[in-house]
Amino acid sequence: MAKSQVLCLGEILWDCLADQPAMSVDAVQSWTHYPGGAPANVACALVKLGTLSSFIGCVGTDAPGQSLVDLLQTIGVEISGVQRHPAPTRHVEVLRSISGDRQFAGFGGRSTTEFADTHLQAKALPEALFNQAEYLVMGTLALAYPETRRAMERAIELANQQYLKIVIDVNWRPMFWPEPDQAKSTILSLIQQADFLKLSYEEAEWLYGTADPRAIVQQHGDAEGVLVTNGDQGCAYCLSEQSGQLPAFPIHPLDTTGAGDSFLAGFIHQLCKRGIRSLTHPDTAKQIVTYASAVGALTTLKPGAIAAQPTAIEVEAFLDKES
Repeated sequence: MAKSQVLCLGEILWDCLADQPAMSVDAVQSWTHYPGGAPANVACALVKLGTLSSFIGCVGTDAPGQSLVDLLQTIGVEISGVQRHPAPTRHVEVLRSISGDRQFAGFGGRSTTEFADTHLQAKALPEALFNQAEYLVMGTLALAYPETRRAMERAIELANQQYLKIVIDVNWRPMFWPEPDQAKSTILSLIQQADFLKLSYEEAEWLYGTADPRAIVQQHGDAEGVLVTNGDQGCAYCLSEQSGQLPAFPIHPLDTTGAGDSFLAGFIHQLCKRGIRSLTHPDTAKQIVTYASAVGALTTLKPGAIAAQPTAIEVEAFLDKES
């Protein structure tokens, strides 16, 4: 088992992107399937950037599930934490606007509770992975289901025992929750345990009533850093008392699916490379967030989340050109 610096726990699935933009679900004539799922996206993006990662999640015993596992292996993600379940591997229908923005539309007629990713087992988590890692990355979609919620709670216990830094990306998707009204309190309870928190502008306003990272840190308590992304409006951050705002790179996105996940991967990759103490320096903190923004931006230039992720060489070339 290779040592992974980062563990990514949660869902891996198939994003079914509408081939015809600006159409309703009923009007879409064809779909193209791309591998996705926020924690899996982060795991794959990290490996492409040069940081070893492991994925922990559950897929079906069906062919789509095996294809996802094969993809993780091909990319180089460590998979000893992947579990299998007889339920089907999740497919998500994603509509696209002309500008590349996406809208999650449904699960092909199935209920959100019918998929294998809702059955991640806490007792089957490979504890050895936590003995070796430095970071645990999670979204919040798994909180919507009892079994995966228990697995997340167990993962946090293991992470705290081994002094891993916990990174949480809110990734709020109402359609994944059987009872969306319960989501806010459940999510707030989890993210109080995060060392680093990443939110979209809308998620920050929803949970905290503000999109100011410094104000969120004050509400949160023990967070070492908060990142708030806002699409083509750029991002804001508060990292180890260093705060600032960055504009978005001037690009023309084709598909924004997975851009936030790539942003987070870029941030974590830089933490692994430079060390957390580097965040105490204003210029370095800004450089780290700029790098993360570049990774996110490059991911929007091609369709799909994992398929579009850049390599470290591509990111450096892009930053050199932009500078």
